[in-house]
Amino acid sequence: MAKKTNSILGNWIVRNILLGVLFVAVVVGVASIFLSIRTRHGKEVTVPDMTSQTVRDAAATASAAGLRVQVIDSVYMKRMSRGAVVSQIPKAGSKVKPGRKISLTINSIVPKKVSMPNLVHVSLRQARAELSSKGLVLGKLNYVSDIATNNVLRQLYRGNDVEPGRQLYTGSVIDLVLGLNGSDAMTYVPNLHGFKYLRAVDALHDNSLNVSGLFFDKTVRSYTDSLNAVVYSQRPSATGYPTVMGTGVTLYLSLDAERTSD
Repeated sequence: MAKKTNSILGNWIVRNILLGVLFVAVVVGVASIFLSIRTRHGKEVTVPDMTSQTVRDAAATASAAGLRVQVIDSVYMKRMSRGAVVSQIPKAGSKVKPGRKISLTINSIVPKKVSMPNLVHVSLRQARAELSSKGLVLGKLNYVSDIATNNVLRQLYRGNDVEPGRQLYTGSVIDLVLGLNGSDAMTYVPNLHGFKYLRAVDALHDNSLNVSGLFFDKTVRSYTDSLNAVVYSQRPSATGYPTVMGTGVTLYLSLDAERTSD
């Protein structure tokens, strides 16, 4: 049997076939390892919250998480520190590949004006994206009976209809009147514990909800503090039961690490 095996292995055709198979296996293995390294296959990191940080601090925060940052735009927010991060894409809490660039919008030194877009007859999701791209802020979601849920019916600035094309300062707050179909009128209150103010507001809008009240404890002494404050309680809480779209949620925020970690 051993002689027969040696005879087969000694055959140059068989030997070349075996060497070829071995070569292919090595190449496939090396390629797989290289591809895994290049794509960091199966690995994801959580995007940190960089809002209200300076660009330098945001870059350090991102680097610690294995990410990078790039400034893509600026808006003007009167009470916010100049150069501070106003918003980021992807949002804080998103799962991304290591090395991903996080796009930052920062607060400019001087206000600039932008043209009010036409949001009527678009979806809430589209309206939010359009407002964000213009540097405008989404305010209250007002729901009225309509055939299509979350279809924008009116756009308001300071309580009055605002025409497309009107020049507004970046940072201006735009309220929306939206349709609500009775058969598709329910949503859920998210758990906002540990969220910073801007991220909490964004999460409520994601779920077609409003901020009905804000309460900051004594650790919050300035507007910058309010942006860094974290939600430690909310009313109503995230019970998992459905609630009507447009419902208001009251937020309680603090800078006290012990309070917010409870």
